[in-house]
Amino acid sequence: MTENRTILLDVTRLVWRRWMGQPPTGIDRVCLAWCAHFAPRARAVLQWRGAVRVLSQAQSARLFALLLAGAPGFRARFLAILPAIVASRRGGADLAGQVYCNIGHIGLDQPQLAAWITAQAVQAVFLVHDLIPITHPEFCRAGEAARHERRMRHVLQVARGVIVNSHATRDELARFADNQGLDLPPVLTAWLGCPDLPARIAPARFDRPWFVIVGTIEGRKNHALTLHVWQKLAQVLGAATPLLVLVGRRGWEAALAHALLDRHPLLAAHVIELGGVDDAALAGLIAGARALLMPSFAEGFGLPVVEALQLGTPVIASDLPVFREIAGGIPLLLDPADGPGWLAAVQAYCGDDPGRARQLAAMRGYRAPGWSDHFALVEPWLAQIAPH
Repeated sequence: MTENRTILLDVTRLVWRRWMGQPPTGIDRVCLAWCAHFAPRARAVLQWRGAVRVLSQAQSARLFALLLAGAPGFRARFLAILPAIVASRRGGADLAGQVYCNIGHIGLDQPQLAAWITAQAVQAVFLVHDLIPITHPEFCRAGEAARHERRMRHVLQVARGVIVNSHATRDELARFADNQGLDLPPVLTAWLGCPDLPARIAPARFDRPWFVIVGTIEGRKNHALTLHVWQKLAQVLGAATPLLVLVGRRGWEAALAHALLDRHPLLAAHVIELGGVDDAALAGLIAGARALLMPSFAEGFGLPVVEALQLGTPVIASDLPVFREIAGGIPLLLDPADGPGWLAAVQAYCGDDPGRARQLAAMRGYRAPGWSDHFALVEPWLAQIAPH
């Protein structure tokens, strides 16, 4: 076990996100879970323009507490400890053999990080969330495919071990390694933890039934298909059309979805775009929905699916390997390009459809993966692949 072992935890991504005042993404939440779990026995690592700094135990404790607090005023508090961080050492003989964990993909495309890992002789462990920019470049920003290829090559070249969030991600990483002619390091599949349910869940209140989508409004998430479904529903049902509630900020490669939201005359009365919401509000939105919809073209894990099942809400999702893996055969899975199929499913789930009733019955025995499950796998594996 690693209970008494110090690890080097890279928190660069968390500092950057807190500095920008951005609400946490799915990857950010994973980084925060690792920070909370390992903070008592970790030293913080920060990257800046190719330089790597390893903080002392005392400096690390201050920074971890600041990151986990999530309170306003992060910039001022971080600037107060920045001089000590800048003075921190780049590394040294005392780092040799220690476990360096990078959970947020940060800096992996930069050769300086790989060079630092090699020079300091640390045991590098990376959590790979997905290979989507490589497998589905059409849904990512220009240049992201090349950057992600560099990230994954560096991972394969310098990692002592790799953690993946699903067997589906492991399969993609193995294919990439084979295509690149690189060896695959030891790999651990450890599902991500579902957030603890709020103490009190108050289902949202709307004037009619609703369906919910959770995730950034980006091309990969396939919001455009769902919006076309709602266009057809509105043409047929008029005022009886159920609401579609979108939770998530607007992203990239989704011009059609954005245009439909901004300018389609039929959708304004039937689609609510909320942006980001807190955990309690999100739980209420999911808990009261007729179903969570997840028509993505690709996912590394798909946390909203397990969150919905944890809350007892049926799921209609794309037929992806990762959803078949993590959801235990409960959701209704459809081709993400099958517009008529999605339309029929939504119409059916507005009422007492047998398929919806089957999901409700199946969810009575469902247990969502938790962070304790995740770390119960991670702890002994770290000790095994990078022993003292």
